[in-house]
Amino acid sequence: MNLYHCFIELKPDAKVLSFCQALEKWMDHLQAADVIGSWRLMRRKLSLASDCHGDLMLEIEFTDLAHLDQAFRHVGTHSADVTELYEPVHSMIADLKSGIYRPFPDPDRAERVALI
Repeated sequence: MNLYHCFIELKPDAKVLSFCQALEKWMDHLQAADVIGSWRLMRRKLSLASDCHGDLMLEIEFTDLAHLDQAFRHVGTHSADVTELYEPVHSMIADLKSGIYRPFPDPDRAERVALI
């Protein structure tokens, strides 16, 4: 399992509930296409977070990196339904920081992976 974390700040004129509704439609579409696992959106509580953490945190689960690659390929198709669902979400985001995490220690116990 791999977790893709996104720390999100919305644009000043964006409504957080509108973002949540658009995001839910987008994530439901990605789940229906079987390119993501479960997901959840959380909001910072009482403004308790460092500057690098956004107001919202989106967590998306992938079985492995190949599954993540499938999601990127799906989004890259730019089909009408992808564009229709992606654009409302993307247009409300002012700043996004993301990272991918894995459970640790994991079965491979790999500290470093390199080709060279």
